[in-house]
Amino acid sequence: MLRYRRPPLSAPSATRASLAAFAIAAALAPQAARATNGYFQHGYGVKSLGAAGTGIALPQDSLAAATNPAGTALVGSRLDAGLTLFTPDRGARIRGNGAGLDGDYDGNDRRHFLIPEFGYTRALSSDLSVGLAVYGNGGMNTSYARNPFGAIGGQGKAGVNLEQLFVTPSVAARVAPGQVLGAALVLAHQRFSARGIGPFAGASQDGGALTDRGTDTSNGAGLKLGWTGELAPGLSLGASWSSKVQGSFGKYRGLFADNGGFDIPATWGVGLAWKPAPAWTLAADWQHIGYGDVGSVGNPLSRLFAGRPLGGADGPGFGWRDVRVVKLGVLNEVVPGLVLRAGYSHASQPVPGDQTFFSILAPGVVQDHATLGFTWGVDAHSEVSGYVARALPKTVSGSGSIPASFGGGEADVRLSETLVGAAWGWKF
Repeated sequence: MLRYRRPPLSAPSATRASLAAFAIAAALAPQAARATNGYFQHGYGVKSLGAAGTGIALPQDSLAAATNPAGTALVGSRLDAGLTLFTPDRGARIRGNGAGLDGDYDGNDRRHFLIPEFGYTRALSSDLSVGLAVYGNGGMNTSYARNPFGAIGGQGKAGVNLEQLFVTPSVAARVAPGQVLGAALVLAHQRFSARGIGPFAGASQDGGALTDRGTDTSNGAGLKLGWTGELAPGLSLGASWSSKVQGSFGKYRGLFADNGGFDIPATWGVGLAWKPAPAWTLAADWQHIGYGDVGSVGNPLSRLFAGRPLGGADGPGFGWRDVRVVKLGVLNEVVPGLVLRAGYSHASQPVPGDQTFFSILAPGVVQDHATLGFTWGVDAHSEVSGYVARALPKTVSGSGSIPASFGGGEADVRLSETLVGAAWGWKF
C-alpha cells in the first residue's frame, strides 16, 4: 500500500475533526444494528472489512485501534470516515408445536440499516501516536410483523433491537525496533428494546419489566491492549485483548439475568501478516469472543426449570456458546495507488440446537463471510475505499428446543446478510 507524508494537523484542526466524527457517529448510531459473528461485526474499518476483518497484525487505517490499539502507531496521521449499508435476512420456523405456534415467520419488518465509522490518528513523534476510533461494535435487530408467540398471547409485533456505539481513544508507542505496544480506553453506549414477548411474563421475576418498555440505555467502559512485532522483514505478528464491559438495562430487569445485566463480552486474538512479494500481503487472524461468560447471553434457557426465573440471579439467557473465528485476507497493489482485497472467515456456531426457541429473537447464526474490497488513491492526500461482504445463509435446526410448557416441538432459526460500504481517507 502507498503511504504519503504530510505535515500534521494543527491541534485545533485535530480537535475539530475528532469532535465532528463523534457527533456524526452519535447521530447515526440509533440506525445501526447488525449481527455477524454472533452479534459482533466481522471486522472494523472498510479496508479491514474488505479482507474478511483481518487487522490484528495488519493495520490499514485510523480504525485500527478497534481491532488492535498497537496499530495506531503504524498508519501515520490520517482521518477516515465511512458508512456501511447492512441488509440482513432473518427469520424462524416452528414445527411440531402443540400450542398452535407452527409456521414460518419473517423477521424482516425492517430490512436496511446504516453503520457509520470514523477514525483519526496523529503521530506526535516518530515513536508515539494517538488516535480516536468511533464505530459500532455489534448489535442485533429482529422485527416480526407476525408474532411467533401470537398463539400463546403475544401481542403486536415481536422482536428486539440492540445497538452498541464504541468510542475508543488510543495511544501506541514503538518500544523497540519493530515492536509496538498500544492501549485504548473503550467507552461503550448500548441501547435495547424488546416487544411482543408477553407470554414469557409468567416465567419472569418481574413480568412488568420484560417487554414493551421502550428503549433503555447503558454506558460502560473497558480496556483494550495490543502488541505488534516484526519477526522478519515482511513478516509481522500481532495480539490484542479487550476486557469485558459492564452493562445493565434496568427497564428489562425481568428479561435479562442478574436484574437486567447485559455486559459486552471480553475478546482476544492473534494475527499474522506476511508480504511474500512487494505487491502482495497475506493476513490471518484468530479471534475468541466470550459470549458464554455473560449470563444474559450464555446461560441456557433450561435454568428456568431449575427454579431460576428470567431476570433472576444467574437466570436464564439465550444459551449462546463462545465463538472462535478464523479470518483469511489477501491484498494486491495492482498498480501504484490501487489496492484490491479479498477474504473469507469462518466462525464457530454460537447457538446450540437446543437453544433456538429464545434465539428466534436473536438468530445470530451465520458462520461464513466472503468479502471483496478496494482502495484507490485519488491523489497524494486522499483515497476512496469500498467493500462488499456476504454472510452466507445459515439455518440452525432445533433439537429439543421448545419446552413442553410452551407446547414442545422445534424452532429453526435462520440468517443471511449482505453488507456494502465505502470510506474516504485523508492522509496528513
